[in-house]
Amino acid sequence: MPGDTPPLEIAPAELALLRSRPGGCAILDVREPWEIAICSLPEAVHLPLDGLIGRTGSLPRDRVLVVVCHAGVRSLIAARHLRASGFDRVTSLRGGLDAWAVEIDREMPRY
Repeated sequence: MPGDTPPLEIAPAELALLRSRPGGCAILDVREPWEIAICSLPEAVHLPLDGLIGRTGSLPRDRVLVVVCHAGVRSLIAARHLRASGFDRVTSLRGGLDAWAVEIDREMPRY
């Protein structure tokens, strides 16, 4: 995936692979603060979906940006918005952090 435009959505296993590579990806969590208090990926940048518009200047463009939310709906909306705003290397986590908790990190709290 490095250097290429990733698919619009990736599976939890693909995110796990990206995270295992040095500098492999950046993660944008578009959930609300109360959700982040329940669980999150430690390296994620938190920016709720309703605050995303107009605040994309600080997001990285030099590597794959994976957008996450609870079930994959808000992250897909955000990924589409970011692609329309010129972010070519953005993707959404299919199934969100709930799928991540089921498939990858069974210690992660689910809600």
